[in-house]
Amino acid sequence: MANVNLASVVLRNALRQKMGVRFSHDMIAQKIGKREVVGHGWNGLPVYADRVDYPMPAIRFKEVTPDVMALREKEKGDWKKLSMQEKKALYRASFCQTFSEIKYPTGEWKLSVGFGLIVLSMSLATMMLMKAFVYDDIPVTFDDEHQKAQLKRMLDLGVGNITGLSSKWDYENNKWK
Repeated sequence: MANVNLASVVLRNALRQKMGVRFSHDMIAQKIGKREVVGHGWNGLPVYADRVDYPMPAIRFKEVTPDVMALREKEKGDWKKLSMQEKKALYRASFCQTFSEIKYPTGEWKLSVGFGLIVLSMSLATMMLMKAFVYDDIPVTFDDEHQKAQLKRMLDLGVGNITGLSSKWDYENNKWK
């Protein structure tokens, strides 16, 4: 989202420098249509987005209609005279979602978990196929008998006699120190 905002700011500044402030303003006005600009916006552009961290967008959600204009005139008076439906209509003219609707889980995590499980299953299938058809059997030197023989040979040769394996072997008693 930050890259999009940065790109919008760069584009706006480039338009202002190249074509003049008036032309870039006309392009922005074409994008937002007849919606009312009511604030600065989080990046200086008149764009609409429902965000919890910036709850007041720069433009209203819906374009101005005669019904909304009548409600806005009625809104200037006593709010107790407005019905609940009229208050909701005023809210929906300015905002697309309430805070509870913005915070409501979207279910995007299911897509991520699904892709993760697909990748996991593909990697497991690849591993099993590689083990079955590519890799040879485990060498015989991996069994206990060969490992014990290798250890005895290393001790007989005195491998690591200062700080290594042989330094921990007691040659007089034939056991580990």
